[in-house]
Amino acid sequence: MGKILLLEPVGGIAGDMFVAAALDMGVSRAALDEALGTLRLPGFRLVATRAQAGGIAGTHVDVLVEGPAPAQRDLAGILAVVDGSGLSPRARAAARAVFERIGRAEARVHGVPLERVHFHEVGAVDSIVDVCAAAAVLEILGWPRVLCAPPELGQGFVNTAHGRLPVPPPAVVEILKGIPVRPGGPQGEAVTPTGAAILAVLAEVADPSTFPPFSATMVGYGLGTARWSDRPNVLRMTSGDEAAPAGLWVVETNLDDCPGQLVARAIEAALAAGAKDAWAAPLTMKKGRPGILLGALVPGERRDAVARVFLDETTTLGVRLHPVERIELERELVKVNTAYGEVRVKVARRGGVAVGAHPEYEDCLARASAHGVPVREVMAAALTAFRTAG
Repeated sequence: MGKILLLEPVGGIAGDMFVAAALDMGVSRAALDEALGTLRLPGFRLVATRAQAGGIAGTHVDVLVEGPAPAQRDLAGILAVVDGSGLSPRARAAARAVFERIGRAEARVHGVPLERVHFHEVGAVDSIVDVCAAAAVLEILGWPRVLCAPPELGQGFVNTAHGRLPVPPPAVVEILKGIPVRPGGPQGEAVTPTGAAILAVLAEVADPSTFPPFSATMVGYGLGTARWSDRPNVLRMTSGDEAAPAGLWVVETNLDDCPGQLVARAIEAALAAGAKDAWAAPLTMKKGRPGILLGALVPGERRDAVARVFLDETTTLGVRLHPVERIELERELVKVNTAYGEVRVKVARRGGVAVGAHPEYEDCLARASAHGVPVREVMAAALTAFRTAG
């Protein structure tokens, strides 16, 4: 199980809304200020204020710049700011990826080489701070799995440095290629280029029905500047722990290059990790190659642990996970006395009526070893004792 960060773009998403929602949720302001203090930018202040949108209380963030700032930057200049910062290596890589995604989109939209793209709104100090702050937030939270429902992009027109453009702007559409979105939305720009790139690079955008269950621990609301007539302009951010999957699961993988000793070890380790049963069976793979199907029946709370066993103990590159249902007979262990000693017998019942019985092998083996007789003799004696006792 892991950490989950769920984004719900009720009104939309922008870089400042992401940061505002994180602060509203409880991310340490001191830790964020420390990270942003390593940026080599003209003097700026991150101002967070309490506000309301549509009756929802949340946090609004502004980046106030002191003194003149360059009107535009190219991608190399922005990446130099990121690389020259004191952000963690993973946070720097995340911020770079966000700006590179925006840069490639701008280059395609305007038909110019990437190195000739000049950022206007996105190249401003506040946007650089927003993107680096978003990366720093994920670092502070320990890099959770970020999930987001498909956002509505807005409609109408918006004024930009390139003139009046339709909503969603061409760069936003380009950034979100391959990402699920919903048409329509409020009148105005609901998703900005920085918001779009944060989703494209740092989040998994999908139908919420596919998200794993999780237990929420913190919730925050980031407020945008615009006010919509049909919805509050907020981004809801929820942090929590992924819940253990319920029920029974089959964990399995196909192996065609794994020594038999490792397969045996994987079965033992899977049972030790909580599997109810584990097995290996021969199969024929593509091109007629002989292989092994390695599988285990696992309670939901032990599913990931057994999956890790298969990944660690074998040569597989991946495992399959299938939820399954099982019809079980009632069962109990009954002790019987034999000429060789006490043996437990597993009795299966349906509706209270015994429908099967089988001596426990380990008990029979121990009694047989102690008396120097075959195991099958002890098993037969145990069954006879069970039947005699009724």
